[in-house]
Amino acid sequence: MAERRFSLCRFLRRKKKKEGPGTAPAQQPEEVEQPQPLQEGRDRTEEQDRARGRFRRAAQAVRKFVGIRRPKTRIAPSEVMAQPDPTPSELTAKADGATSEGEADTDIPAVQCLPSAPGLDIAGERVVSVEEAMKPERDTEQRPPRVPKLAWLKEGEEEGPGAAPSQQPEEAEQPQPLQEDPGRDRTQEQDRARGRFRRAAQMVCQFTRCIWREETIAMGAGGMANSDLCNAETSAALLDLLVENGVSSAEKVPAFVRYIHRWLTANVCAERRLDRTLLALVEAHPVDVVVTLLRSAPCCDRAAVSMWRAIISLRTTAESVLTILALVLGSWPACSMRTSDGDETEVFALAATVALWKILHLLCCTRAVRECFPNLFVHLLFQVFFSTVQMPEEVDTLWRECRKQRSLPIKPNRFAVLTLKALLHRLRCESVVVALERKCGWDTLLNADTHHYAVGLLAREMGSVCTPWCCSIVCCLLELLSEEMCPWELPAMAFLVEALVYLDVRECGESVLQILSRHLWSECPEMRRQVLRGLVVLSQDAVTAKRMGSLTESLVQLLWDADGELVRRTVSVLGFLFSDKDIQLSSPTALQLAEALQPLFDNADSSVQLSSILLFRAVMVTGEKEGKKALKPHVRQSLLPLFFHCHDENQRVAEASGEALLCVAGFLKRKDLQKIVKRKELWKFSECLLEKERSRVAEYLRQALPYLESPQEPLREAALRFMGMAGRYVRGQPEELQDIIETLQGLRNDTSPAISSLALQSCRVLEAAQRAASPQLQQPPDWLCGACKSCPALRGSLWLCCLSSGEA
Repeated sequence: MAERRFSLCRFLRRKKKKEGPGTAPAQQPEEVEQPQPLQEGRDRTEEQDRARGRFRRAAQAVRKFVGIRRPKTRIAPSEVMAQPDPTPSELTAKADGATSEGEADTDIPAVQCLPSAPGLDIAGERVVSVEEAMKPERDTEQRPPRVPKLAWLKEGEEEGPGAAPSQQPEEAEQPQPLQEDPGRDRTQEQDRARGRFRRAAQMVCQFTRCIWREETIAMGAGGMANSDLCNAETSAALLDLLVENGVSSAEKVPAFVRYIHRWLTANVCAERRLDRTLLALVEAHPVDVVVTLLRSAPCCDRAAVSMWRAIISLRTTAESVLTILALVLGSWPACSMRTSDGDETEVFALAATVALWKILHLLCCTRAVRECFPNLFVHLLFQVFFSTVQMPEEVDTLWRECRKQRSLPIKPNRFAVLTLKALLHRLRCESVVVALERKCGWDTLLNADTHHYAVGLLAREMGSVCTPWCCSIVCCLLELLSEEMCPWELPAMAFLVEALVYLDVRECGESVLQILSRHLWSECPEMRRQVLRGLVVLSQDAVTAKRMGSLTESLVQLLWDADGELVRRTVSVLGFLFSDKDIQLSSPTALQLAEALQPLFDNADSSVQLSSILLFRAVMVTGEKEGKKALKPHVRQSLLPLFFHCHDENQRVAEASGEALLCVAGFLKRKDLQKIVKRKELWKFSECLLEKERSRVAEYLRQALPYLESPQEPLREAALRFMGMAGRYVRGQPEELQDIIETLQGLRNDTSPAISSLALQSCRVLEAAQRAASPQLQQPPDWLCGACKSCPALRGSLWLCCLSSGEA
């Protein structure tokens, strides 16, 4: 920094032509006053110390003015008279060129006003004296700046060694002879000091005006060839000077950033020249710097890459920068952010992706990337999805411009995937990238219909390889899903559900349960499926399952849904909930659940059948005692379906049905049925049931009809045998009996010979019963019925007698 400030003065000085060798030495009175550049190990002369002190005070005054006023002012310094120079010992103590606040205060009064000095005229601005500008009580005064280490102008360049006063070509720029001061004569040295101050003030004001007005100035040859500002080192040193003294207003920061970008664009070989200046800006105003840079260079050109490299070189600045980039990434297609200068121009999310891609390839700030990884990961997935389903025209135009600068994919969504892969590589998760590549997960991610499946696959791979990262991503997703309108909720839910397996449910179960319960009644069927998958995982934990009791009523309503997958997961969740015997089911919920479960006994999915039968049994056990009377009709309706499923080809379903049937018989207090089921004498079950339930024979027949069309032969056979037995107990219901007969006749051509033969026999029996129910057939006397009851051997004879009388 010292060399930078010393070199600034060389560009501030106004060079003068040198005289030829024939100039008389007598015409060079100022030769001894020419200050030489200060170097270590070389003694300073007293004149050099005085010269340095004079310029030091002048630079302080100018910098103080710049920090106080915006550059839209004119400075007309009053007559300036240099005070006695500091001693060499004082200069040695301040060799670094910086003064504390106290030192600046003692230097400022050293500049005094003289009444007859010409002013510093800047066109179009008002005139303000330097003395007024340097007053410490000004409203917007900044802290006293440090004195730059600037070498003083060489007198040899100010005046040639043999130049005569009449031969100086820049006479108009020379300080004019000052009027006589009543108290003190002014020397030529004082005039030169004042001239140097005037030129320094002009240059600084011109430079600041260029920044505030954002004038485009050439940084090299041409454009401003006659101005010192065209020199790259001069403009860089002036920018250092302004920033190091603190920006007096945050409104100026975006202009600084744009100027730095233009400077780096024009100066290819000086990419690291303004790194410290840029770091000072981003430490104080990170949002203004990042947003302005994204607006100025959305395609991330060479100069922008140099600026990104500088601002992420420190961990503290890198974390804040990456956090802001993640915020912009999550707003598609553009993020509305306001900078301190009032600019509300939207920032494209795609510009943030390009910047992040460049940053990840710089191979620095790894620790900051780790800290910000969850947000970056989630918002990159967000951008992959929305760049697939939505591509505004302005974003497409920006992407075409980006592709002109470098070789990039045709579509932005593929570029977002590349950035996501680069992020995983930076965290050494190469195995996740390879696993998804092997399973075609990246291509699935680019399809809007299958995007959430690929996100779930990504979650499984990350959970198995890098569980800590997966857990941190879940925390980010919970915050995202808690929003009322989350545009990316389905993929986010898919990742959350897959990651639950790798989490400690007891720590985050409550917050996850809140999110799941809120999305349980989503209009999207796939979202409901994902929620139920998550509830299945949570219900396996006893503590979390008790918290899910409030969801029972909502889950019961889902049992009526036409979506088989949804119903299957709902039954599974309810099954886990009621596996705990401590959970008591309220009477209304028990009634709704018993009614909704019975149709599921015949579900095509054997897992649904099994779960619903087991759950029905749990309802009878966990139901409140006060509600068992209301539950009794629903339990009685389950007798026949459970009896038929005791013949199910699926052994687990058959066993579960037998256990449930035994429980139902006990609930109905039918000890005769309990004995038959315990002994597994199921061929006696139909007759025992119908014998005491004659009034419900027609109802049982209606229940048995659907089982005649069952794809399982054992169930069709059991239904046929039952209907043949029930036909004997049909009395006074000819229409229903006729319907049953017609149904059985359709089974005469069954693929199974056993079924067709049994159907034929059953039809004959029911037809005989139909004829027996005609008016010609009289009811047997009571004594005969009693005899049949006491002697079962007479039943067959009585039946044949009835048939023969009916035929007669």
